[in-house]
Amino acid sequence: MVYHSVALPMICFTTLWGLVGVVAPFLVPKGPNRGIKTLSMFTLRNVSVACRRSSVLTWRGVSQKAVQRLDISGVYPPIATPFTHSEDVDYHRLTDNLHKYADIPFRGLVVQGSNGEYPYLTPEERVEVVKKVRQALPKDKLVMAGSGCESTRATIQMSQRMADAGAECVLVVTPCFYRGRMDSRALINHYAQVADSSSVPVVLYSVPANTGLDLPLDAIIQLSQHPNIVGLKDSGGDITRIALIVHKTRSQGFQVLAGSAGFLMAAYSVGAVGGVCALANVLGQQVCELAQLCVSGRWDEARELQYRLIQPNTAVTRQYGVPALKQAMEWFGYHGGVCRTPLQPLTDSDLDQLRVKFTSNGWL
Repeated sequence: MVYHSVALPMICFTTLWGLVGVVAPFLVPKGPNRGIKTLSMFTLRNVSVACRRSSVLTWRGVSQKAVQRLDISGVYPPIATPFTHSEDVDYHRLTDNLHKYADIPFRGLVVQGSNGEYPYLTPEERVEVVKKVRQALPKDKLVMAGSGCESTRATIQMSQRMADAGAECVLVVTPCFYRGRMDSRALINHYAQVADSSSVPVVLYSVPANTGLDLPLDAIIQLSQHPNIVGLKDSGGDITRIALIVHKTRSQGFQVLAGSAGFLMAAYSVGAVGGVCALANVLGQQVCELAQLCVSGRWDEARELQYRLIQPNTAVTRQYGVPALKQAMEWFGYHGGVCRTPLQPLTDSDLDQLRVKFTSNGWL
């Protein structure tokens, strides 16, 4: 089924949302599967979400056609958050970084993702950073704001605050504190409620290295049918899984983004449409070039470039993490600076190894 967002008056939303409230109990399975929404439930949601988004977006003066199945293809750096030495957010240095990123052919920026140290920011800081980025960034570049929280209620509230701050879509990480109970039933219910309530499109975010869980395939397939869920950022690096997700969801117009530059070419080869890549904070032009080579089918050239990105990418992600990313940013003319504690600076030995990863591949 193809879902179309059409300009409907507010009364349409009110009436249909009431209808969903009346009919929904009869469409939700009883017993152990209670809470898993059926396709019929999603079909009702398709209409109610379209009405809600229509009224909100009409009120904002945004074109309905422009937000219909938002195209998120392309490269995004998940930007770092600069701090002063007293660990306050350094908005001046953030703006400097944004001016430099504006000259790189990114599709947009991910703000308040894992590399932005969002767990260490207050809710007010998270929203303010997004607001500052949207104000400084050219209008043709998307702001994808991380709005994930542990509870569904808090995620809904944060998603709306991010939308109000100017984000064109929200990136919602899997809740994980009670990960033993975060099965498909819980996650489908969580994401469906967030997407139902959000006035901007939702992108699912699976990052098992940080959360300890993969968003299950069956949950992704079902959620791909929701009209306000446009894609997935998958940082797990399992190319067979990414290929299967693309295969099972492409009929819905669902879009998959690779979560790392280390497997960007492989992800493109199986149908991904772009990537959210930490390394793009440092080597943005080169990561965009790799994406363009893949899109153009110039696989031999793409392969050679991909080889040279693997070791630096590993160093600034799973090997040394955000402190390494911020250090590399300093080498390449950006403001990385300190991390918020408890994250610590690199040791001298780690710093030497990080430099080797870049120099041995011709980047320094």
